Amino acid sequence: MAQNSSANGAESLAVAAASTAGPSVQPAVVLSFAGRLKEYAAGVVRQGKPWSEVVDRTAFSRPQNLAEATSRLKKNVAYFRINYLIIVIMAITVCMLMNPGSLMVLCTLLVAWIYVFVIRTTPLVIANQPLSDEMKLMGMAVISFIVIFFLTSVGAVVFGALSIGFCLIALHGATRVPDDLFLDDTEVNQNLMSILMGGKQMPSLSSNV
Repeated sequence: MAQNSSANGAESLAVAAASTAGPSVQPAVVLSFAGRLKEYAAGVVRQGKPWSEVVDRTAFSRPQNLAEATSRLKKNVAYFRINYLIIVIMAITVCMLMNPGSLMVLCTLLVAWIYVFVIRTTPLVIANQPLSDEMKLMGMAVISFIVIFFLTSVGAVVFGALSIGFCLIALHGATRVPDDLFLDDTEVNQNLMSILMGGKQMPSLSSNV
């Protein structure tokens, strides 16, 4: 009897402690956020063109003049925009992997953003004053800007990666002949809006004709 009463007492104390402490970190919230982010990224990647079409060697030629190069670049940016975005992200990733310190800074900032806006459920209080979402967003943006561009070399690394990515895009866009490319802006915009709206189908414009 004494053992049963002590066991029941320990169980009651554990339940009371769990109920009063409250979860400091909610894994379900983080997993849900990561799942939505992964789903959105996968949907965006699916909008890209086949890479065999991007690197088709038979479709490259030297532009005759600057006007032709500019025209090609505009058409190719509109057609391969998702692929170009992936190229820029890959350039940033490679540059970050070559600079572990900058990568650690970005990861720390990312964790801070996730904690403030996803994990933390109670209001953030500074000087006995709860902060609104707008104030938290502004504060995190200012802190991130100062850390990236003034306190560390992350800004220089990101700028270098963007320069490399944009140079690759300019070279490809100016030399890739876009004569065989076709872009349906309405369809692309509807697909992107479908991703943002959680898979809901946009109404077809042709149905009103």
